[in-house]
Amino acid sequence: MPTPPTPISDHTVPWPDDVAAGYVAKGYWAGVPLGTLLREVADSHPDAPALVDAATGVRLTHGELAQRADAAAARLLDLGVSRGHRMVVQLGNGWEFVVLTLACLRAGVVPVMALPAHRRTELAYLARHAEATAIAVPDRMHDFDHQALAHELADDVREVTGAPWHVLVAGEVAPGGVDLRVLCGPAEDPEADRARLDAGASGSRDVAVFLLSGGTTGLPKLIARTHDDYAYNARRSSEVAGIDAGTVYLVSLPAGHNFPLACPGILGTLLAGGRVVMLPSPEPVRAFATIAAEGVTHTAVVPAVASRWLDHAAAHGSDQVTSLRVLQVGGARLADELARRVRPVLGTTLQQVFGMAEGLLNYTRLDDPEDVVCTTQGRPMCPDDEVRLVDELDRDVPDGEPGSLLTRGPYTPRGYYKAAEQNARAFTEDGWYRSGDICRRTPEGNLVVEGRDKDMINRGGEKISAEEVENLVYQLPAVAQVAAVAMPDRELGERVCLYVVPRPGAAVTLEEIRAAMQSIGVARFKLPEHLVLVDELATTKVGKIDKKALRSDIAERLAAASA
Repeated sequence: MPTPPTPISDHTVPWPDDVAAGYVAKGYWAGVPLGTLLREVADSHPDAPALVDAATGVRLTHGELAQRADAAAARLLDLGVSRGHRMVVQLGNGWEFVVLTLACLRAGVVPVMALPAHRRTELAYLARHAEATAIAVPDRMHDFDHQALAHELADDVREVTGAPWHVLVAGEVAPGGVDLRVLCGPAEDPEADRARLDAGASGSRDVAVFLLSGGTTGLPKLIARTHDDYAYNARRSSEVAGIDAGTVYLVSLPAGHNFPLACPGILGTLLAGGRVVMLPSPEPVRAFATIAAEGVTHTAVVPAVASRWLDHAAAHGSDQVTSLRVLQVGGARLADELARRVRPVLGTTLQQVFGMAEGLLNYTRLDDPEDVVCTTQGRPMCPDDEVRLVDELDRDVPDGEPGSLLTRGPYTPRGYYKAAEQNARAFTEDGWYRSGDICRRTPEGNLVVEGRDKDMINRGGEKISAEEVENLVYQLPAVAQVAAVAMPDRELGERVCLYVVPRPGAAVTLEEIRAAMQSIGVARFKLPEHLVLVDELATTKVGKIDKKALRSDIAERLAAASA
């Protein structure tokens, strides 16, 4: 068996021993690896439906899924991809993603959750940084040849690892590749596979998965999530979201992202004995039809998708989504005006989710008053989630005042993987993670996201929350999407600039926006002073509005205008 790459533990930051012991004592950390926990669920619900691929029609029970995962894990071991190895996973939302992820958890192979939009720069960096020895890709997606690129990366990766580079392909396999669908196929000897994997199971403190940081600057950092902390992440999220064995959970966001993977997502639903439905896209027509066909009860979307779903339901009715009990919205701040439309238009309960792949998760509760659900982003899910809101000098701010969010807890790692320089900036010496989010806390303990620390507009010393301006502008019927960014100004330093996507056939002017904001008593210094109309807003690879790109765009526009 080949020697694994550098041990992951050489480059991770563990929780202090006394802190870890406290999490074990309180039951947060179960001491059982995720693969084993999922296998135990399959033992108790072998015939219950577990997985549906809406695009291909593949359907698996919990028992069948567990056996396929074990078979795939054993085949990975036979291939030489074994415990301690890392695999870049860049797959679309299909059954192969779920089976392979569970196989990795069973074999002790650590998946590095890449996104379908990543290309050479990101993939080469991720593979080298993680010292990956394998990659899983589709053959083609959206007219891009992922398989060819995966093979092209071989020389880059071998330079670091000196090990074979295995390319696993979902689809038509070119020479030199491994057929992922065969690897994830039915088991030939399920009892032998299980015994082999049980004997070599991971430790619960081992890293289970590498998630990617969601920053918009530079290449993503690797977030090492252990079996203990990520299992708690998924299980507790399920409790807060009302997930149980009768749940049907739709995954239409990229499955490798933390939100649809474990908040509660795929892992939380499977751990509860529920059913996961995979769908390649959240496009409303297909998503609504799938919700109707499968009786979907829960799903998660980002605000831009929520907006499209609301518009679609308003235009075509909500008869197809009557089974939907909970719509989770996260990934970015949901405008209050959109939040207030969810129940009347879709007839479902909104659950706002504010969290990060680095750990802390906040949820509005399913029985919260409507005003809390529509105007806050919820509160921490765990009693031992520590949250501080601080000013520029790290002094705690009182409730109601905006501050930078710092956090520690049983599922918030103490540092990025192999990133000493970034850790010195992002984590305090005593383990607080600096999230970069600006929030204020209500007297009841709910958080309201005001923006990012780089998303505050400083107009002559007056700090303006871009999120606040956006919420106000969303009240105009003609506005489909809006992003407020800082526009450089010689006199004041920065002014407020709006990027607006108008609704079809609608006209939007700066004068109308300013007049509407003034009519409800908004301070004058918050009024936007420049408007750019666009067909769509630039987004990052994880689907968030790319404020960095918009700030660069307005700076270039101003420079060109003054030339």
